[in-house]
Amino acid sequence: MGITTQIIGLIACLAFLVITHEFGHFAFARIFKVRVDKFYMFFNPGFSLLRMKKVDGKWRFKFFSANSESALVAEKDEEGNEKKDKDGKVIYRPMTDEERAELPEGDWRKNPENTEWGIGWLPLGGYCAINGMVDETTKPGELPAEPQPWEYRSKPAWQRLFIITGGVLVNFITALVLYVVILFTWGEEYIPVQQASYGYHFSQPALAAGFEHGDKIIDLDGYKPERLSDINSKVLIDGVQRVKVSRTKGDRDTTLTVYLPKDFAKKIIGMPERKDQYFCNFEIPFILDSVPADSPAAKAGMQKNDQLVGLDSNRITSYYDFKPQLEAHAGKAVSIVFLRGGHTDTALITLNKDGLLGVYIKDPANLLGTKHLEYGFLESIPKGISRGFSTLSDYVKQFKLVFTKEGATQLGGFGTIGSIFPKTWDWGIFWNMTAFIAIILAFMNFLPIPALDGGYILFILVEIITRRKPSDKFIGIANTIGFILLLALLIYANGLDILRAFK
Repeated sequence: MGITTQIIGLIACLAFLVITHEFGHFAFARIFKVRVDKFYMFFNPGFSLLRMKKVDGKWRFKFFSANSESALVAEKDEEGNEKKDKDGKVIYRPMTDEERAELPEGDWRKNPENTEWGIGWLPLGGYCAINGMVDETTKPGELPAEPQPWEYRSKPAWQRLFIITGGVLVNFITALVLYVVILFTWGEEYIPVQQASYGYHFSQPALAAGFEHGDKIIDLDGYKPERLSDINSKVLIDGVQRVKVSRTKGDRDTTLTVYLPKDFAKKIIGMPERKDQYFCNFEIPFILDSVPADSPAAKAGMQKNDQLVGLDSNRITSYYDFKPQLEAHAGKAVSIVFLRGGHTDTALITLNKDGLLGVYIKDPANLLGTKHLEYGFLESIPKGISRGFSTLSDYVKQFKLVFTKEGATQLGGFGTIGSIFPKTWDWGIFWNMTAFIAIILAFMNFLPIPALDGGYILFILVEIITRRKPSDKFIGIANTIGFILLLALLIYANGLDILRAFK
């Protein structure tokens, strides 16, 4: 059920964010009296799971239905031949009221002022087809020769700017609202760095820079961290290079400063395995929380609260050091040294094929203790807004790493996004992930790339500055190029996910 739960979480998150994003475009379009032809959750090439529209005063529904025919007809000359533009493309126009009146009762091409709502079958996004707008749903040659009052292209630039920015704006507002609701409903719970009793466990790049497992971080170039996320953010995002630590040797505690190289963040993201791409984690011992009856550990007599301290002849006290040692002995019998009730004992355990004992360990939160903060409704509003802006700021700062060689190899697609959702359903985590992805979508859509909202915003700003509107043909070509680039990036990112899955 773990992977299934992650897939459900990803699809539910995308569905929610697509609806809110497209609603932003829809709302501003309707405010400025622009028709919206279709509003779809998920894409619907060929057919739709559900289509509904108010036709002839009645709501009509179609399930697993082929998509509707276009309400545009080709213009014809006096001899009845289709008119074409200078490029040889057919010139279209909307049906006249008389032509629509001749359509049979219930024909969905009637009532063009009403939006067709639907659910597609391809859960990779969604769209809001705004009348008179050149985008992925409408090409320049499909527009009528003369702009109509209800079309997007007939509206002044400032109105079109609001219509386009509506999606990004609603995505960001959605994130802020979610953070407010999350803080009001669940508050905050975290492990204060002051309670890192066992110090920290560091990644290989951090060890190479001079840290040692068990070091306690007390200062980051003058900044006193409160949470583990503060430490990782300051080092990997803000680029702090001077870290003061407390180190215990025998009975003595010494304070020293570790200096990080300027390219330290690149060294972290350049690690071959995603699980190694961290600066530090709370160090924890390997203490069993529960031992399932059919596990290798249970068969060897291991019990809850046993603490593993050695493997064969090697003394190991850290859970993070123990794990790779066990994996290296997958399927083999190993001698485990453990503490129980203050006494040392050993157990011969045959590991499973994945090198696992089949046990659950003590959660770091239970071992180290947490701090829980609760917020009243009025308190949660500024806190939630502040979290939203700080999340956006951190994401923008780390986005620059995407353009490095190391960052390009760590891009991820839907598999990577889905993996951040928990394997057991948790509403608090789900809404936190949804708020975070909403921030990402808002920022990514704002990038000035054709086919994205940011591309349209750029064209409109150029029009406002130069007082010259780019032609529909130019916008269509730019969007096609942008779409191809985005598709290539999508294939590349998801291809990396596939390769990682088979490693």
